[in-house]
Amino acid sequence: MMRLLTACLISLLACAPLAAQKENALARVLIETEMGEIEVEVDILRAPVTAANFLRYVDARHYDGGRFHRTVKMDNQPDKKIKIEVIQAGVSPEKAKSDFPAIPLERTSKTGLHHKDGAISMARDGADTATSDFFVCIGDQPELDFAGKRNPDGQGFAAFGRVVRGMDVVGKIQMAPAEGQSLKPPVRILKIRRKS
Repeated sequence: MMRLLTACLISLLACAPLAAQKENALARVLIETEMGEIEVEVDILRAPVTAANFLRYVDARHYDGGRFHRTVKMDNQPDKKIKIEVIQAGVSPEKAKSDFPAIPLERTSKTGLHHKDGAISMARDGADTATSDFFVCIGDQPELDFAGKRNPDGQGFAAFGRVVRGMDVVGKIQMAPAEGQSLKPPVRILKIRRKS
């Protein structure tokens, strides 16, 4: 009996660091918008560079007063053969001048994080140009992953987490009034803060 208890205790102690590591690998962040709250889970372990970049903007409060400014729906991208559905946000225009340096692209082929429904990812132009703009996927968007065809370079985008609450708010933002892909007016971000 004593051996069994000792074995169980050793097993529990061995698992404790793994549980702590997993818990520390995810940060919860609350995005408060004028249309409601969106809670996201940021994967620090699998996308460390991209997660750290996003959290740096959060901690510096650069997103406070920012905006969701772009909506991409099936009917507003007529010139694209590969269609996607996302909403895109960024810092306020005044704070954009204070963006941190661009980060290297963490490809989905390396992180294992894919552009599934609710994924949060960094917007970019060239491969290593992402700064502060991010987007949320509506529905699965495999063409945004590495080797996807949405971006001509085939490198995809850097997913770094997922929405865990508030996809109804994401949907409302996507359907807000827009001219082309530009939300008119943009949907204001009141603030973004870490929850954990």
